[in-house]
Amino acid sequence: MSSSRPDSLADPFVTAPNTPLNLGQSLEPPRASYLSSTPGTATSLRDSYAESPDNVSPLVQENEKRDAIAYGQDSRADSGLRKRSILRRPIFWLIAFAVVTVVVLAVVLPVYFVVIKPHNYSTNGASAGGSGGGNPTPPPGVTTTGGNGSLITTTNGTTFTYLNPFGGISMVAVESLAMNCGVFSVPSTDVTQMRIISLVQAKGVDNPNDPFNTGAYPNSWTPPLNSSWTWGVDKIYGVNLGGLFVLEPFISPALYEKYPGSVDEWTLSTLMAADTASGGLQQIETHYSTFITEQDIAEIAGAGLNWIRLPIPFWAIEKWSFEPFLEQVCWPYILRVLQWARKYGIRVNLDLHTIPGSQNGYNHSGKEGSVNFLNGVMGLANAQRALDYIRIITEFISQPEWVDVVPVFSIVNEALVSTIGQDQITTFYLLAHDMIRNITGYGEGHGPYIAIHDGFLGTAAWADFLQGSDRIILDTHPYFAFDGQSDWSPIATGTGLSAGGIWPQQACNAWGPGINTSQTAFGITIAGEFSDGYNDCGLYLTGVGNTASYDTSCSLFLDSSQWNDTMKAGLSEFTLASMDALQDWFFWTWKIGNSSTTNSVQSPLWSYQLGLQNGWIPTDPRTAVGTCAALGVTGPQFDGVYQAYQTGGPGAGTIVASSVASYGQYPPTPINGLTVGAIQSLLPTYTSTSAVPTLPPPTFSPSPSPSVSTGNGWFDSGDTGLAPTEVQGCTYPSAWDAVSSAMPTALCPSTGVVTPVTTSLSSTGVVTPVITSTIVVTPVTTSLSASR
Repeated sequence: MSSSRPDSLADPFVTAPNTPLNLGQSLEPPRASYLSSTPGTATSLRDSYAESPDNVSPLVQENEKRDAIAYGQDSRADSGLRKRSILRRPIFWLIAFAVVTVVVLAVVLPVYFVVIKPHNYSTNGASAGGSGGGNPTPPPGVTTTGGNGSLITTTNGTTFTYLNPFGGISMVAVESLAMNCGVFSVPSTDVTQMRIISLVQAKGVDNPNDPFNTGAYPNSWTPPLNSSWTWGVDKIYGVNLGGLFVLEPFISPALYEKYPGSVDEWTLSTLMAADTASGGLQQIETHYSTFITEQDIAEIAGAGLNWIRLPIPFWAIEKWSFEPFLEQVCWPYILRVLQWARKYGIRVNLDLHTIPGSQNGYNHSGKEGSVNFLNGVMGLANAQRALDYIRIITEFISQPEWVDVVPVFSIVNEALVSTIGQDQITTFYLLAHDMIRNITGYGEGHGPYIAIHDGFLGTAAWADFLQGSDRIILDTHPYFAFDGQSDWSPIATGTGLSAGGIWPQQACNAWGPGINTSQTAFGITIAGEFSDGYNDCGLYLTGVGNTASYDTSCSLFLDSSQWNDTMKAGLSEFTLASMDALQDWFFWTWKIGNSSTTNSVQSPLWSYQLGLQNGWIPTDPRTAVGTCAALGVTGPQFDGVYQAYQTGGPGAGTIVASSVASYGQYPPTPINGLTVGAIQSLLPTYTSTSAVPTLPPPTFSPSPSPSVSTGNGWFDSGDTGLAPTEVQGCTYPSAWDAVSSAMPTALCPSTGVVTPVTTSLSSTGVVTPVITSTIVVTPVTTSLSASR
C-alpha cells in the first residue's frame, strides 16, 4: 500500500470531538473501508492486514539523488556554453521561497487544525491521574497519536492498518522520528513533528515508558479515557468479548467438539487435563492467546463502538484444590486486553462472570447444575469467597493506572434471583457496596461504578433500589431467544421500514419503555447483553445436549451464507430497533468461533463481527437513533438527567434508613434451599486467616524507566484483612453441589461463633459496615430448591 497520508486525515473531522449526532440532519451511514467492494481495497476485517514499506525512509532514495547529481554534472560538463549559474538568478530564490512556504503550510496547517487544535487533550502527558504517565520524551520513543490508516505493529512483530473512519485516535509510540521532506529537517524531540509523523508516516508501537497513557478515544463523539463520561449524554455502544476467558460451548464450539461429554468449563477442563498428548490445559491458554487479538480491538473502535464488556472468571485470581479450572493463567491475557482497550480509547465494563458454587446453574457460571451461591448448605461459604474476589478485583482496578480504563465493575453476572431471593441478594449487594466504597472512597472519581444484574426479574422490580447508594448501575439482558415464547414469525419480509416483520417493533415495544422508566425509577440502566437471536437457533446455544437448537428446523439460521438480501435487511432493521430501544448497550458477542466440523460460524445471529462483514450490523451505530419513532412506537422518554447521588454527586453513599433497616444485617435470613427446620446459624462458613492472592501488575518489555510506577495490585493500603479458607479439622460438603446435602447438626469447630455483619448510619450519614456480637438463630420454615 502507499505510504502517503490517507485522504481521510487531510481534512478536518466532519463531526467535532465528543459531539452527539445531530438528529436534525440526515445521516449518510459511513461505510467502513473493509466493507468496500472497490477493487484494491480490503474485502474483510481480516483483510486489513497490509504490507507497508519502511515508513521512516527518506521520500527520495539516496541512489536516486546521486544519479540526479551525476546526471546534472555530466550535462554541464558537456555543454559548450557557460551559462550564468541558476543560483545567482533572483527568480530562482523567489520560486524556492514560494515552494518552501507552500510545503511548510501544507504540512503544518493540516496538522494544527486536524490534530493539535481539535484534539489538544491528546498530548504526551495525558495519562491516568497516577504515577504511570507524563514522561516527556523517554527513549526509545514517545507517545503520540495514530488515526485512520496508521500502521500498527503488534508485540509479536506483525502489522496491520488501523481503519477508523470516525476520527478515533490511538495512543502509540514512534519508533523513529527522523523526517526528511527534501526541504527541511525538524529535531526528533519536537512534539509538532511527532504529530506530523503520526499523520504522514508513523509506525505505531506500544511505548513501555508511558504504558498507562489515557489520551486515546475511539471516535469523535466519545470523550477520551482521561475525560469525564457524562451519563445520560454520552452513550454506550459496546460489545462483549464473550467466550474469551469464560469458555462457552456455543462461542468456542471447536473446544467442546473435541471432547465429547464436555458441557461446561468444569467438564471441559477435566477432560482436557487428562489429554496430555494434546497439551492438556495448555490448549486453553492457546485459546486465550489467539481468540481475540489486538486487531479485534482496533476493529471494534473502527466500527464506531466505544465500550467492551469483558467477562472474566474468578479463577483468574485463584481456584481451590477441588476445582479443575486453569488457575491464574488468564490474568496476563486479561491485562493485555485492558492495555489494548487503553490504546484505542475503549472503556471496559469488567464483568465477574463466574461465582464459586455457581450463581445460576448455567454452563457459563463454570459448572452447569445447581445454584450454590447464597443458596443451600454451602451458600454462605461460597458468598464469602465471592465477596473476597470482588474485593481483590476492586483493589486492582481502583489503582490510578486502571481507574480510567475500567469505569464499571459488574460484580455478579446473572444471579438467578428467583432461586436466591431478591431480599437475600439485596443484602449481599449492600454489603458489597459498602466494602467497595470503603476501598475506593465515596463520590465521583473514586473507583468504578458498581453494576448489578436484574436477576431475570426485569428492571421494574428494582425501582428505588438502595436509594442514596454511590454509583450503582442496573444491568438487564433482554433476549427473545430465551423468553420461553417460541415465535417463528418471518424476519425476511422486505426492505427499509417494512423489513424485519414484527421483530423491529417488538424490540421497541418490549424493551424501550422499560429502559426509559428504569432510568428514572432506578437510575443508570444498561443492557449488558443483547443479540440478533430472535430465536434460539445456534450450535450449542441452549447447551451441548439440547439438539433442538441446532437440528434441521434451525438449518437456515446456522449458515449465514444462505441468507439473501431480504433476510439481511430484516436482521439489520431488527438490530437498529434493538439498539435504539436499549440506548446504552453491549451486543453479545463480538466473535463466534468456527465449528470444527463445518469450519464456519454456526451461531451467526450472535456475532457482531460477522454481521459487520456481511451487512446486517450497521457500520455506524448512531444510525439506530430514531428507529423506534420511525416505526411509530412511542412511550415514556427519559430526559437524560439522573439524581445527583446516582452519578456520585451530593448524597452519594447516604443510603436511606429504610433500606439499611431492611437489608443492613448480613447474612440474610432465611437462606433458601435448606431443609425445613434447618438452623441457619449452623451453616458451614470459612475462616479469614489465609493470605490474600493479590493480582499482579503487567510486565513490559523492554522495562519502563524507574520513574514509571506499575502499581502493586492493591489500591487501599489500609485494607489488611485476610482471605477466607477452610477451617482446619472441619469437613465441608461439595461447594458446587450442596443444595441437597444434609445440614450440620453442630458448629465446626465446636467453639465457633457466628457473627453477623450489620450496616449502620454514621454521624456523617455515610453507610459503614459494623460487626456485631449478636447471634441470630433462625429456624427455616420453607424450602426452595434450585431450579436447575
